[in-house]
Amino acid sequence: MRLPTVLLLAAVSSACAHRSAAMPELAPLLFEAAAAQPVLTENHFSRDKGALGEAELRAILASPVFLEEDARLGVVPVASRYEPDGEVPQEATPAQVADTLEQSGLFELTTEVSTDWPIDRGVSGLRELAGRYRTEYLLLYRQRFNEESHSNGWAALYPTLLGAFFAPGETVEEAGVLEATLFDVKTGTILFTVHERVRGEVRASPPLSSRRGAELRKQLLAEAAPKLAQQVVAKCRRLAAARPASETGPKVSIH
Repeated sequence: MRLPTVLLLAAVSSACAHRSAAMPELAPLLFEAAAAQPVLTENHFSRDKGALGEAELRAILASPVFLEEDARLGVVPVASRYEPDGEVPQEATPAQVADTLEQSGLFELTTEVSTDWPIDRGVSGLRELAGRYRTEYLLLYRQRFNEESHSNGWAALYPTLLGAFFAPGETVEEAGVLEATLFDVKTGTILFTVHERVRGEVRASPPLSSRRGAELRKQLLAEAAPKLAQQVVAKCRRLAAARPASETGPKVSIH
């Protein structure tokens, strides 16, 4: 009985060995771990380097951004290139924004700024105005509108005598943007910019199209002014919340 048992075990072992040889196992591929790369901290684009030096730029970006406590704010309308606007402000938007900021309690005093004082143009003039008003911050307000008009279905009545004068065959479209920028007078830096975009259209007869367009623009401004003011207040609250425990540290100055 021993001999047949031994032969049977030998046959089974040989079959298993043959099966293992027929189905070899591949060792897993070994990849080298990717080397950790250093964090990019330098600007390698020489074209980006302008009048502001590299050291000054890094100092500005490293400094904390916050709203000073008990500061004064001036609200001033500016022209397209952030220059003091010599025109008399006829829109109520800057006044409404100033009133909203005054009620927020974020500033010691909020005032509208007159640009009739003899000052230079550009940023230097704005800083001079801030010095006259003794305001640490200026809220620069400006607005831009585009107007387009085209004929609508009512224009089919133009060949008639009454239709040419009374048919609302002109569709006037007004699209604009209200912008408010908080300017830090001491450092010459900009803390934020917010936009409130508006759009609307009205139908009018040809003799009244310009008048209806102007009325539509005033309506859009009246509706957008409180929304813009709320955006400004929300941004200022975030800056006030970021106020460090001690504000005695030096601030970056740009002359």
